Order: sequence, then C-alpha cells, then structure tokens
Amino acid sequence: MPKEKTPSDQNVEQPTPPGVAEVSYYEAVGRRKVATARVRLYVVKESEEVVNGVSFVKGNITVNGRPVEQYFPGEVYKKMYLEPFRTTNTLSRFATSVRVAGGGLSGQLGAVVHGMSRALEKVDREKFRPILKKRGFMKRDPRAKERRKAGFAGKARARKQSPKR
Repeated sequence: MPKEKTPSDQNVEQPTPPGVAEVSYYEAVGRRKVATARVRLYVVKESEEVVNGVSFVKGNITVNGRPVEQYFPGEVYKKMYLEPFRTTNTLSRFATSVRVAGGGLSGQLGAVVHGMSRALEKVDREKFRPILKKRGFMKRDPRAKERRKAGFAGKARARKQSPKR
C-alpha cells in the first residue's frame, strides 16, 4: 500500500529571507601532483556583496580563507595564478574563493591555476576554452612523484651498489 505524501515530505522551495543576497558562482576542481583545489568564481553584481557573513569583492582571490598574496607570496607566484584571468581578460570580473589541500606549494599553485581555468571555461565555453587550451591551462599535468620499488636503494630508480669482487 503506497504511503500518502504529506506537505512536509514534498520538496517545497524555501524563499530566500530578506537581506540575504543570492550569489551565483561557477565551480571547478583542479589537480596537480597530489594537490586538489576547489575553485569558485562568484558573479558579484556590485563592487562588494556580503553573503552569510562572507564579503565578496570583485577581483579578490582568497585561498583557504586567506588573501592569495599571503598564501602564495612573491611576484613569480602572482604572475602564475593571475595568468588564466589575464589570458581571458577577466581580471577583475569575479570574486574567487579557493579551497586547496594536499601536496606542497608548487603543486597547490598548479592545482589552483588548473581549477581557475576549468571554472572560467564554464563561464563561456566557446570563447574561453580555445584560448585557455592553447596556453596549456586546461590539461592536467600528469607528472607526479614516482613510487618507490621494493628491493631498490631507497629511491624509485636507484640501484644497490654491486660488489666488485
């Protein structure tokens, strides 16, 4: 005998409370070595929006809750993580939030760049994908640390020294 649905069982869409802005975003995952980055590009209508106590400012990039300049210090890193935006001319169009885990600083930076590129592709596939693909941002870099083999001298390819006599 089928169970009757009560109003509480049905999916009723709740209206957003007043004063809470609904922010749309594009999300993508980027990977490099053993690092994984979840990137969200928030579409901010005004220069600044506050959603659930979090402030989104156009052009700002936060990585794990910190400004990107603190997380990836230096001009070389800055040039790398801004390159997908520079390539697509969207430098101050989005507020970007990144969650990155695993690996070291270099692997995490590669994962962030890969994730940003994949998120930008979702914004306008026909326009951005060819540009980003040509620059090599859409390809996941497969280079990772080689595993250690048993019976070797502690490294992946090192051999034990053989006796001469």
